[in-house]
Amino acid sequence: MVLNYIWIAFFLLAAVCAAIQCLTGNTNIFSDIVNSTFDNAKTAFEISLGLTGVLALWMGVMKVGERGGMVNALSKGLSPLFVRLFPDIPKEHPATGHIFMNIAANMLGLDNAATPLGLKAMESMQQLNKENNEKAAAMGNLTPQQIEERNATASNPMIMFLVLNTSGLTIIPVSIMVYRAQMGAMQPTDVFVPILLATLASTLVGIVITSIFQRINLLKPVLLATLGGLCAIVAAIIWTFSQMDRATIDTVSTLTANVILFGIIITFIIAAMLKRVNVYESFIEGAKDGFSTAVRVIPYLVAILVAIGVFRASGGMDILMQGISWIVELCGGDSEFVAALPTAIMKPLSGSGARGMMVDTMTTYGADSFAGRLSCIFQGSTDTTFYILAVYFGSVGIRHTRHAVTCGLLADTAGILAAIGVAYLFFG
Repeated sequence: MVLNYIWIAFFLLAAVCAAIQCLTGNTNIFSDIVNSTFDNAKTAFEISLGLTGVLALWMGVMKVGERGGMVNALSKGLSPLFVRLFPDIPKEHPATGHIFMNIAANMLGLDNAATPLGLKAMESMQQLNKENNEKAAAMGNLTPQQIEERNATASNPMIMFLVLNTSGLTIIPVSIMVYRAQMGAMQPTDVFVPILLATLASTLVGIVITSIFQRINLLKPVLLATLGGLCAIVAAIIWTFSQMDRATIDTVSTLTANVILFGIIITFIIAAMLKRVNVYESFIEGAKDGFSTAVRVIPYLVAILVAIGVFRASGGMDILMQGISWIVELCGGDSEFVAALPTAIMKPLSGSGARGMMVDTMTTYGADSFAGRLSCIFQGSTDTTFYILAVYFGSVGIRHTRHAVTCGLLADTAGILAAIGVAYLFFG
């Protein structure tokens, strides 16, 4: 629904901007707009077509990792931390396993697996919520109206789970690297480390803010060690790269990203071999999913790129960016990052919209430009907050979200600010 209004707004605002330009003497503006619809439709199709091979490759690799038990292994590794982040869920409750599996799938970039696992986790937590309310009613503490109201109110575990999803923690940003490769980036993986730093910042802030709201004691040894360790890793990476010159940063970050990515591929294959999985057949099955995904994305990419192209051709995008640049420069800041801001603004609202903004930025400024790289970091630093809230809460009839939106948006803000900071560190 949100994307529907955004899509319509692009065309209506473009019409207003074009009318103003026409009245001021630019009689070619409507011709430019119509031409942009054809050009961007063609670009969207070409991008989608080029995605097919690389997306099939990575979806195949991910399927091998999934069959090899890497999702389960990651879930077990996260168990000590997540038990303490969800203190209201009883030990060994089914919801715990679903939460672990969803977060692990998200971290490995298994979007197709993560969503149904997330819906199952939300269903389990809602069932627990209803059981607690029924117990309170049996003791005479709640009226039927109060039970109905509390069943429609997000519980603490639900909110923590939503914030962890909206913070967008992903170890392998496959789709972003695929798009960069398709857009002609010299090193498609050069944003790997910056994205990891930005999404870690978003996740850490999300956990801390939500814990404050829910009065979870972050000074417990496991939580303190985990969060402190993540902060130390982030600080160490930033300090290390801050001591290097630009050429060294490019070399080291690209080498690190490629070593990690190839290491993950080898690990997935070895894990699958040890479990006696048919690696080749698993890869083929995943690759088929990748091909289907590339085909499905065509209409969405055409729709959003055409809308953005119309808005840009009308001069609306330039007016918006110039206004923001003027404000930033008035405050004494560097405005080079402003060209990538549309991706950051769109991301909490719509994943496909933000993806379209990212592609449009790389098309306009170049995949290896500062704006092009920063738009990719924005895309990978957070997730679609409002979409996730709508889908997950809507699936179990939650109407009262309490502090979920506040925590989710604060995590998004932290991810955006961190993305700008690491972009200047690595590419500025």
